[in-house]
Amino acid sequence: MEIEITRLFDLLDHLVVNHPKDDILAGKVNGEWVRYSSHDYYKYAHFMAYGLMELGIQPGDRVITISNNCPEWNFIDMALALMGAVHVPVYPTLSTENYVHIFRHSEARLILVSSKVLLNRITPALKQLEQSPEIYTLANIEGYHRTLEILKLGIASREKHLAELEQRKASIKPEDWLTLVYTSGTTGEPKGVMLSHRNICSNFLAHAKVNPMTPDYRVLSFLPLNHVFERSVNYHFQYLGCSIYYAESMGTLQRDMQDIGCGGFCAVPRVLEMFYDKLYAAGKDFPFLKKAIYFRAFKHGMRYDNGIIKKVSLWFQIMQWFYDKMVYRHWREKFGGKRMIIISGGSSIPERLVRLFSAAGMAIYEGYGLSETSPVIAVNDPVDGLVRYGTVGPILSGTEMKLAEDGEILTRGPHVMMGYYKDQAYTDEVIDSEGWFHTGDIGKLVAGRYLKITDRKKDIFKLSAGKYVAPQVIENKLRESEYIDQVMVIGENQKIAAAIISPNFNTLHYWGLKHHLHYRDNVQLINLPEVNKKMQEVIDVYNKEFAPHEQIKKFRLVSEEWTTTNGLLSPTLKLRRKLLQDKYKDLIVDIFGKQDDTKSGLFSAFRTIELPSIKLPFKEN
Repeated sequence: MEIEITRLFDLLDHLVVNHPKDDILAGKVNGEWVRYSSHDYYKYAHFMAYGLMELGIQPGDRVITISNNCPEWNFIDMALALMGAVHVPVYPTLSTENYVHIFRHSEARLILVSSKVLLNRITPALKQLEQSPEIYTLANIEGYHRTLEILKLGIASREKHLAELEQRKASIKPEDWLTLVYTSGTTGEPKGVMLSHRNICSNFLAHAKVNPMTPDYRVLSFLPLNHVFERSVNYHFQYLGCSIYYAESMGTLQRDMQDIGCGGFCAVPRVLEMFYDKLYAAGKDFPFLKKAIYFRAFKHGMRYDNGIIKKVSLWFQIMQWFYDKMVYRHWREKFGGKRMIIISGGSSIPERLVRLFSAAGMAIYEGYGLSETSPVIAVNDPVDGLVRYGTVGPILSGTEMKLAEDGEILTRGPHVMMGYYKDQAYTDEVIDSEGWFHTGDIGKLVAGRYLKITDRKKDIFKLSAGKYVAPQVIENKLRESEYIDQVMVIGENQKIAAAIISPNFNTLHYWGLKHHLHYRDNVQLINLPEVNKKMQEVIDVYNKEFAPHEQIKKFRLVSEEWTTTNGLLSPTLKLRRKLLQDKYKDLIVDIFGKQDDTKSGLFSAFRTIELPSIKLPFKEN
């Protein structure tokens, strides 16, 4: 039976009617899977809604959740949608300053926290508030109300609120405010993105159409549900009738995948890079012949092209069969044993990984979007064979897209946000009078239909000779190397482009072992002449693909990994350039030297003149 889904809670009716299964949602309690049926989902969402109404929550009230992924998150999410309240899901890893800003800015009436660890994390922020919202916890924590109490209140007050809830549901329109999503941001305070039922529903219905999964699939969810990417795909899986199992922790991913016979998941590139590193490391201690076959499978996979395998040589097809039998099927066994659909977003993924995992029967379908666009704008389409490596695929059905004169990606349609909460001025700045949202990303169309993201508009810089450099293009290319984990390209107003590199230390340690290098720690390792020579060789290979002014002329290695934990990456794993530049300001001075502030006036005009290159009889140090 076809049920029109124009408001989020319409999904509940869709599930009960079309996908009445015993494990639509599942999570672990004390190491054991606890499964919830479609009917359980419907029932508990309504009970939670009655309970929240009993607490006095009104339509339009903001309710914050700070939680790890679990089935209960969905009960709360749907309950808030049913009663017309606004769900404000917040990252569990923010700074105290950001928590204070969000708590104040959202004016939330209630905060629901999943654990004592997260409660302790937000307590310093709560102490800075003039008036703290009421706190409920999923876990049993002494001195705090439990969300279980809300559920019990709802069960007890069902008859009291039944008619009113049905009236609220009937009054909710697709254009009504559903959720307030705070952007992770790489600079400044998080901005509150207001999304409607239409924004969210139109988007997940559109990208669900390009997914070949069927209701017999079990998927694993582990990216934070507070992020609109994982959240939207979570609805997408529910619409398809897939069973969603929530991982116990990031440390149990492989075990959980094997446990459920996983058929897919949603990931960011960093997670896939982590899987790649583990698979690569697994072959280092194999006997000679087995090791040779194992690593040849890597090289073969990186030449794979999804959808046109029948067009390649017979020999390639034979080797594809051989490597699948000898290597790839063992990889799939580590992740659940099935051929998978992996949905990737958040940032650019190295093309070599897309090819390799696709060759191994773990097809990666990369997409692109922003919180402000609910989120997906484009995605590779496996159903129709519309997949092009190195791009984020065709524009999503029902979505308009065009490129501005400077290459900025503009989009328009039902997926574009209502606006920024309490910030009409900035809303008007990014959404023009014709309804086009200005993404701030630079892109181009490949073969007339596949969108390729090349950079962030604000990140592009100009060298002193007047040439523009798009750092993300170079960074994404350099990160294809197994020796580079993260890299930041710098050089604004300088003569050359340079890079600060956080190496992939797993690969570097293995290389150092093979070359009998001796070092005490990573600090000593990155200062070894042999290591710097090797990194120069890596950079030289990629420099051939760049224009002369884009080539990396100097670099410095750093001993720290860049992570969300140390704040050098945003929660969506993007570089926090300002923080990185502040942290490595001495290295940057070492690369370029100190700026001479006396060069001003007449002399500054010469900085924009491009002089012909002169071959000197000595090398630059």
